[in-house]
Amino acid sequence: MKLSGTAATAYFRKPDPTHTGLLIFGADPMRVAEKRQQAITALVGPNGEEEMRLTRMAAADLRKDPALLDDAVKAQGFFPGYRVAFVEDATDTAAKAITNALVDWKPGDAQIIVTASQLTAKSALRKLFENHRNAMAIGIYDDPPSVADIEQSLTQAGIDQPEREVMDALVALASSLEPGDFRQTLEKISLYKRGDDTPLSVTEVMLNAPQSAEVDVDDVLEVVALGQAEKLGPVLSSLYAQGVTPVTLCIGAMRHFRRLHTAASDPGGPAAGVGRLRPPVFGPRRDKIVRQASHWGRPRLERALTALTDADLQLRSASTAPQGPLMERTLMRLAMMARASR
Repeated sequence: MKLSGTAATAYFRKPDPTHTGLLIFGADPMRVAEKRQQAITALVGPNGEEEMRLTRMAAADLRKDPALLDDAVKAQGFFPGYRVAFVEDATDTAAKAITNALVDWKPGDAQIIVTASQLTAKSALRKLFENHRNAMAIGIYDDPPSVADIEQSLTQAGIDQPEREVMDALVALASSLEPGDFRQTLEKISLYKRGDDTPLSVTEVMLNAPQSAEVDVDDVLEVVALGQAEKLGPVLSSLYAQGVTPVTLCIGAMRHFRRLHTAASDPGGPAAGVGRLRPPVFGPRRDKIVRQASHWGRPRLERALTALTDADLQLRSASTAPQGPLMERTLMRLAMMARASR
């Protein structure tokens, strides 16, 4: 049987222990591993492996010993509770051994959980589980986490369900991070809010979000957008010292000024235009974009984008001109343009 959407999310949270098996497949190993761990923990508990109610095996081992899985399914443990026989990194070459274990399965045997990478609709392994009357197949795709997924993650991290604006910020953050990084971020937020009964805020979410070089690029762009030309040199030197290249800076600048242009071009004004940005922006960053878009205006932003496009073409060309000074000169022009409009 095939599950997807909210039904799949609910099943990972509470898998049916009377089912014969579960296949979890997908292109992202991190997402697959996260869902596999969730399902296994729901079945055997956090101490299942210590109590020998969880048996792990690599799918490659089944080629050497096809009976390995069947033996694990039939084995009786010393501790009471449900048992799981877990097969990792399976391919269609393991389908025969898994088929035999599914056919021989009886109520009371260990549930068979199999993980695999992306499988086509014609995959023998996928067909085996999808067509089985008492087994489940769930595909994990690269879609951003749903609100239900995030709400579940918040509950697991011990965080109260936040207000709509905060949830929107978490959705945007989850869409931009790897599952493991997002889970660690929620753990940081949980520790940050320990002993604090006030509602979670957007500022607190962003404070605990992973920091990267892009934040430093944003600092440079804020200096440029505000026309603070005297600060540009020292900030750029610090940024280049961290390994950020002029090309990366140019790409970041073009992305930032396109956002400003989108906001400034909206018929309802910059505040309405910010709401159309994808990915969405929230909190203090949203306010900065509104102020900068209002200050620059659409015509001046179009000239800025033209200057950045010219710089990008030069940086990517066969020109022997030093890239650092070229980018600094372009940003200085933009900073002076912003200062002239005051």
